[in-house]
Amino acid sequence: MKQVMPICTPDLSLRPFSLSADRAMPFPSNVLYRAWTEQFDLWFAEPGSVLMKGEVNAVFYFETAFEGKRHPHYGRFLRLVPDQLVELTWLTDADGTKGAETVVTVEFKKVESGTVLRLDHAGFLDKESRDKHEQTWPLVLAQLEDRLKSITK
Repeated sequence: MKQVMPICTPDLSLRPFSLSADRAMPFPSNVLYRAWTEQFDLWFAEPGSVLMKGEVNAVFYFETAFEGKRHPHYGRFLRLVPDQLVELTWLTDADGTKGAETVVTVEFKKVESGTVLRLDHAGFLDKESRDKHEQTWPLVLAQLEDRLKSITK
């Protein structure tokens, strides 16, 4: 299978703020990969708000809701290695990435008890935006695990 290259990757050289979050989950990597490429509305996005096709260069849109406020998210897939890696751009409003096209890389490593998910999020404009995401991503990953547990029973 021929690997598709992204049209253009964001230049993050002037935006050095980044973060990492790890979480061991009791699921095989194919379940987590599908959650990140096909099932955002099952665990992260507002149901019915997702426009997403898990292909390199395909753009996506979805919304989240928090404290009565809607938060649109936009991006495109940069790299996809089934059951191993998802890399996408991530762009949100002033409460999130402040309009900067950031990059989220999610890697799946098989372990005896399931999969270790490693999330790297790079390209923030400032420390404030990075710090907000650094606090939020562990909660989002916990929500992913909880939602997957409830639908895979």
